[in-house]
Amino acid sequence: MTDLTIRELRTTLLRLPWPEDPWLHGHPLGPQRELVVVEVVTQSGLTGMGYLHLLTLPLQRTIATCIEDAMAPRILGRSATEVEGIWQDLWRSTLTGGRGGVTMMAQSAIDIALWDVLGKAAGLPLHRLWGHVRGRIPAYGSGCFRGTLGEGMAAKAKHFASQGYRAIKMQAAHIGDWRQDVRNLRMVRDAVGPDVEIMIDINMGWTADQAIIAGRAFQDYDPYWIEEPVLPDDFAGYLRCAEALTTRVVGGETHFGRADLKPVLENPRLPILQPDPMRGGLTELRKIATVAETWGMTIAPHLFPELNVHLLASIPNGLWAEQMGLLDDLWVHPPQIEDGHILAPERPGHGLEFKPDVLKDFVVR
Repeated sequence: MTDLTIRELRTTLLRLPWPEDPWLHGHPLGPQRELVVVEVVTQSGLTGMGYLHLLTLPLQRTIATCIEDAMAPRILGRSATEVEGIWQDLWRSTLTGGRGGVTMMAQSAIDIALWDVLGKAAGLPLHRLWGHVRGRIPAYGSGCFRGTLGEGMAAKAKHFASQGYRAIKMQAAHIGDWRQDVRNLRMVRDAVGPDVEIMIDINMGWTADQAIIAGRAFQDYDPYWIEEPVLPDDFAGYLRCAEALTTRVVGGETHFGRADLKPVLENPRLPILQPDPMRGGLTELRKIATVAETWGMTIAPHLFPELNVHLLASIPNGLWAEQMGLLDDLWVHPPQIEDGHILAPERPGHGLEFKPDVLKDFVVR
């Protein structure tokens, strides 16, 4: 028997430049990439890795301190097989100061690392440990950034289509003129033609009234969905948008777990949910997918395709993977994309490993 008693919890902070990729021009994600990496080391030496990519959040040290002070003492000496028990313990022990935010992000990194340990111990990729459904999942090309304006978004959308993607995502809102957003959508539609799906990400930029007005104008160009039209706590606004528009209204990436999504799950007007593994870990993502399936809702998780591919390959209601390429240059084995689909890897655990120079040259001291 492999001894999976946890003997050490290591946290590493990484700060890296963006890759020299012209298609990342105009992104709104800050001057550098900031990651929190957690390693769960067992007595047998088997190690699991979890990570967070904080995008625009300046919370690296805060999350690391939360892991060290509030969580590591509750984990050391326990078995890495206690994934659910550890999740519940970390949730309940930080309840009065957490229920989301920093504490849930911290425990999410730990949760991802624990599942990695279990997959490695079993010799199985996570999608087979959980119960394999399929090995190929449709992916959409994401990151037609508003900062590149209409011409830039159209060019990137056309680039994605030339690579075999049958769906792309562009941004709208935050530019002060919704009519320009309509013109941008028209340019993107003209660039990719009628057979490529176009998702539109509002990034919480409008009120429900604004989203409904712009959304009705968008409908002339056949968008696939309108994503996060309002702030995450404006559940009434979400429902107003869903009732007023024929285009799908979707969201969920900024919500923390099932509890935060409960109003949406109780009123299933959003056909597609987009949970984020940083906001509950893989344990919570799987539960969200199960509850969503009960109500006929599908799952298109936020970013992290290299990780979310395991969820999507193991649930019956997985719909889309989001491929933006934000971390592809960091992995020994980056996501494998083929003809607009992401392929589920067969390496044990989540199968992800940072390149040696990443952990050597970009550590925040």
